[in-house]
Amino acid sequence: MSARLNTAQPYAIGLFRIVVGLLFACHGAASLFGVLGGAAGTDGGTLDAGTWPGWYAAVIQLVCGSLVLLGLGTRAAAFLASGSMAYAYFDVHQPSALWPIQNGGEASAMFCWAFLLLVFTGSGALGVDRLFAGRPAATEREPAARKATVSA
Repeated sequence: MSARLNTAQPYAIGLFRIVVGLLFACHGAASLFGVLGGAAGTDGGTLDAGTWPGWYAAVIQLVCGSLVLLGLGTRAAAFLASGSMAYAYFDVHQPSALWPIQNGGEASAMFCWAFLLLVFTGSGALGVDRLFAGRPAATEREPAARKATVSA
């Protein structure tokens, strides 16, 4: 059973990346363009351009979320997104209460850790960066690495 799950791992990571990126990009689009219900606390409106930190956070959400969704520069985009969510949690949410359930920071905390995971796992399968790099999937590289280790 573990062997089958291990072969599916790049695809599971790829699907995880796609869902997390889509959800994050939706937050940015809502805040910048007023779609999907608009920015939080604006009754369907948008954030004023250049306002700190909300507008900049929305730009990071839209851009990094889209890059992660596509699997293009995933590690760098996920690193920036994770940092922005850590900032959001500690600067915006945590001063009102310690625990995310008390301060409304559950989404910030979850996005922060989800993106940090993607920094270490990479894009998985189905990412655009694999097309540009011409790299084979992780499951295709393993046998070659094993052959090199065995023959050495």
